[in-house]
Amino acid sequence: MGIVKVSSEIHENIRVASKAMTRSINAQAEHWMKVGMLAERNPGLNYGEILSLLLKEAEQSSHPENQNIPKHKSADNRATGTDK
Repeated sequence: MGIVKVSSEIHENIRVASKAMTRSINAQAEHWMKVGMLAERNPGLNYGEILSLLLKEAEQSSHPENQNIPKHKSADNRATGTDK
């Protein structure tokens, strides 16, 4: 674990969002960082598709026996560039 310094304005935005989403401040910041990272790596995906990927990742990490669940066509194919 490391420390990330952010501006007071961003910290306040994280604090407000964390309260609304019932997450800790650290969990909210980590969520936004994951969403942002996926958005940069997959510019063709919308927010809903990014959340679907995060949910699938969380499900697979908590249930490794379900790793062969059929993939969501649009999000996964767009992420790999095979959406045809």
